[in-house]
Amino acid sequence: MKKTIVLFLISLFTLQSCSINTEVIYHKDTATSMITDVDTREFMAEMQAMTPDSLKQEKFNELDRFPTVWTSMHDILKKEGKLKTENQDTLRMLKKVFLKSTKDGNNPIPAGFSFKMDHFTPHDYEIIKNFNKDEKLPFDQNLLNTWDGKTLTINTDFFNLNNIEEVLRSQGSKEETEKMEGMMMMFVKNIGTTLKFENKIKSITGKHDWLKQVDDYSVRIEYDLKALNNKDSKFKNADRKIIIITE
Repeated sequence: MKKTIVLFLISLFTLQSCSINTEVIYHKDTATSMITDVDTREFMAEMQAMTPDSLKQEKFNELDRFPTVWTSMHDILKKEGKLKTENQDTLRMLKKVFLKSTKDGNNPIPAGFSFKMDHFTPHDYEIIKNFNKDEKLPFDQNLLNTWDGKTLTINTDFFNLNNIEEVLRSQGSKEETEKMEGMMMMFVKNIGTTLKFENKIKSITGKHDWLKQVDDYSVRIEYDLKALNNKDSKFKNADRKIIIITE
């Protein structure tokens, strides 16, 4: 299972290195869902240009293995004969994590990826946090905010790329990791996350320069990439906690 997850994460690194758009839905029953969509065309073109012809087949062929329709991690691992765990909680979680790739015509190299976590309960997040210690799934850190079905408490310390960097550090040698981190910052264009609620937003307490209310049911976080790389960046509003109460 480890090899499959690692290959999945390597491909997700490529999507994290382009424009990332994530949507998190907060359900009334305290569960949350997430979907991330990314177009990797430009990054893949750059990677191909920098890769020697002798290595292209080895480097890119693995990316052709990802399904082009939503498929659960459970089914992917089972199909490849790598579903080794018998832990029922882990199996249930893997059935709620999905991925797919998008292709341009007959080009085997994906033009984009999508990652989805469907209706995760607070208990599911405890499982995935433990699972993530070893496998490093690149889920949006806003999923770790506290949600009780009516009130969302946002920890703005999660407005960073720490989870992506942890994924990178878990791959390969120190030298390879440093190169990947440098490339990530070179190719990142923009990162944004929309937080949606099933009930109308009643009130918002606390402010942050990167968070704006979009409509009665959602707020949007647009990351300032320059500020992320500059610890001395000054904010007009940067409260540590933002509390959103819904009707």
